[in-house]
Amino acid sequence: GVSSLMRAKSELMLLVALFGLLATLTDAFYFPSFGTRAVAPSPPSVDNRAFFLSPLKAATLEPTTNSKVLEDYVTARGGNRPIRKILIANNGMAATKSILSMRQWAYMELGDESLVKFVAMATPEDLKANAEFVRLADSFVEVPAGKNSNNYANVDVIVKIAKEQGVDAVWPGWGHASENPDLPNSLNALGIKFIGPTGPVMSVLGDKIAANILAQTAKVPSIPWSGSYGGPNDGPLEAELNDEGTIPEDIFEKATCRNVEEAVEAALKIGYENGIMIKASEGGGGKGIRFVDNEDDLRNAYIQVQNEVVGSPIFLMQLCKNARHLEVQIVGDEHGNAVALNGRDCSTQRRFQKIFEEGPPIIAPTDTFREMERAAQRLTQSIGYIGAGTVEYLYNADTGKFFFLELNPRLQVEHPVTEGISLVNLPATQLQVAMGIPLNNIPEIRKFYGLDMYGDSKIDFLTEDYKDIDSHVIAARITAENPDEGFKPTSGTIERIKFQSTSNVWGYFSVGANGGIHEFADSQFGHLFAKGPTREHARKSLVLALKEIEVR
Repeated sequence: GVSSLMRAKSELMLLVALFGLLATLTDAFYFPSFGTRAVAPSPPSVDNRAFFLSPLKAATLEPTTNSKVLEDYVTARGGNRPIRKILIANNGMAATKSILSMRQWAYMELGDESLVKFVAMATPEDLKANAEFVRLADSFVEVPAGKNSNNYANVDVIVKIAKEQGVDAVWPGWGHASENPDLPNSLNALGIKFIGPTGPVMSVLGDKIAANILAQTAKVPSIPWSGSYGGPNDGPLEAELNDEGTIPEDIFEKATCRNVEEAVEAALKIGYENGIMIKASEGGGGKGIRFVDNEDDLRNAYIQVQNEVVGSPIFLMQLCKNARHLEVQIVGDEHGNAVALNGRDCSTQRRFQKIFEEGPPIIAPTDTFREMERAAQRLTQSIGYIGAGTVEYLYNADTGKFFFLELNPRLQVEHPVTEGISLVNLPATQLQVAMGIPLNNIPEIRKFYGLDMYGDSKIDFLTEDYKDIDSHVIAARITAENPDEGFKPTSGTIERIKFQSTSNVWGYFSVGANGGIHEFADSQFGHLFAKGPTREHARKSLVLALKEIEVR
């Protein structure tokens, strides 16, 4: 009787252990074709998993909780700064994706998703809307309600929470305070790592005139503009960043049109054939911009731009007709390296907002796009850019020419397109770069170049080529908008989202069951990504997924 009882008890313990193992494997389930973890309930804590596995004492199955694992990894890969606790200074899609991706990396690379802790910021509206990122985070701090200047875009609030919570780093995401140089500057003063570029570099990239001059200096083609003249041999203006992270004032001034007569003179050099855009460098949202195609209109429009954005420098730029919006995904590290992870075609837009994104950009010949990548890398290296960013171009398919548009100093919403074709986890790459790891020592980047993932050989990113891209990804944004009112953003309750990921289509959402979109939230609450061996295969998969998705 005793032996039977012992045998039954052992069998029961084994069964419990197997259920625990199954839970572990299920929680680690992700889509290898995208390298991104699926939206699923938070995994059980390490302590709970240890309880299930304790009858077997299976050390090989139980990830260690020793924080030295992270420190050893960082040291072994050439880094200098283990980051164990991160404040997510964002909400919605950005916060959701960052936690999913970095947690998936910690489990797949280090064997323990709890080695990196995440602190979220949550407004009362986000809490009431049952926001997905709040559930995913290890903890959250409630922040003031209302518009983002009260919370996610408020540098003082972010810095205060980062200090009080004792975080090692802040992940800014996109939108909100992600492009405000005051954030990295303030965090740096406290010894807290900003997962992104330095404040001075971010500041100079935020100025349209300075950014174009820096691009020209790195030999990145710019569309004819008022800064295309006055440089060496009356060619494009060029300048290097000084110690303050700015360009010399005299060179900056040469690119501007300080009065109507200077604007007329610049327009004659540019030519009216394609039309000219008059722009205020501090404009935006439709303000401080006018199109003209003759001198009389230019004289009137200049005064209008000047009055709309008072005190802003003004410059002229040729209109680029029939252009496609192509972008290169770049990552720079603190060791002076810059890698291009292919790119995306984001030409399909509505009201200047991207709707569909795809990669690789097949409209441009491979050799031409490689030139675009190399130009983006030169710019990244020349200004000491650190972190993930996007160099955006205008591409004319008729002429085969491309022109610099801007360098976005942050991760883009559509970055999973690049993850799908490169199999490089971008938020995790941001994290490893922030920990001081050189790009050539990051395993997924080495794999992208066809090298031993855990080797340490140098990679000359400006001359060596990565493996050929053998797939295509197309993405579609899921938004809460009213088509009967010009696609005006709406808010409301979401009872359920019916979407089933497949081997070809993956998606993630910022709201859960019985959640909602509040009035201060971004209208995008979901993103679908279809992958296939060809563009047509990916397109059909996406169409089928969009037909089957159901939101109530």
